[in-house]
Amino acid sequence: MLNGNEMSRGDGNEQDSNERVALKWTPEPKATSCRFLQIELELNAHLRGLSFGEPVRYVYNPLEYAWDTHRCYVEKYCQAGQSYLFLGMNPGPFGMAQTGVPFGEVKSVVNWLKITGAVGRPDNEHPKRCISGLACTQSEVSGARFWGLFRKLCGEPAAFFRHCFVHNLCPLIFMSSAGKNLTPPELNAREREELLRLCDIALCQAVEALGVSMVIGVGRVAEQRARRALATAGMDVRVEGIMHPSPRNPLANKGWESVAKAKLAELGILSLFSNNTRPESSDTQETS
Repeated sequence: MLNGNEMSRGDGNEQDSNERVALKWTPEPKATSCRFLQIELELNAHLRGLSFGEPVRYVYNPLEYAWDTHRCYVEKYCQAGQSYLFLGMNPGPFGMAQTGVPFGEVKSVVNWLKITGAVGRPDNEHPKRCISGLACTQSEVSGARFWGLFRKLCGEPAAFFRHCFVHNLCPLIFMSSAGKNLTPPELNAREREELLRLCDIALCQAVEALGVSMVIGVGRVAEQRARRALATAGMDVRVEGIMHPSPRNPLANKGWESVAKAKLAELGILSLFSNNTRPESSDTQETS
């Protein structure tokens, strides 16, 4: 548990922990995915220097304890020529926090994206928010909706990742003493801005490395933050947004899929996801 003013770091040996994570990563020949992973490792190193006070009591970083599955995702799907970056804000407790994959609802990650790897555990876990990795049985609605839409449209992951990649601005998940999920806007203002300053820098580096022409924020907060970060860095990259699929959003509960498809059509990219393969009928995704 955090003592109210510092992030949990287990035995406190930050350098050894960072070295252990770095040693897991053996660069592949694919320059784009290698550079992307390096950016994330550098961000991790900076994030370890932050501390968080109330209301934050627990901080998890799946880019550390779920590095194996996250690396699998990046090496498998991050590639040159992807023009569109879908950007979430930060992990959900039953999505990326469990799998290391953005919007990483377990069934989607295992059955569609075919991600494999070991998932460890954070140094300090809230008893109500334990990490069980790819064995997690609770579905995350946001992830089921997000990946479920593209599974229907594309049939196979390759059809989606030919043009797009999915990333989160911030890799950390925050919880209160009661285990309530806290989003970055709910953090102390000073701590939030320092956190997002570092994340903004990493986002700009990632956008440059990927060479994307459009960032699509999933949710208004991610959209606004991406627009601010890229504009501040003087990067001429178009920023748009789609509605967040969270069940906390009443509008999303009334038909997120149709709203998202309409927005993709408006942006002129819906046709990129045309399903040229036989639709899969198994493992229907949760929609509520």
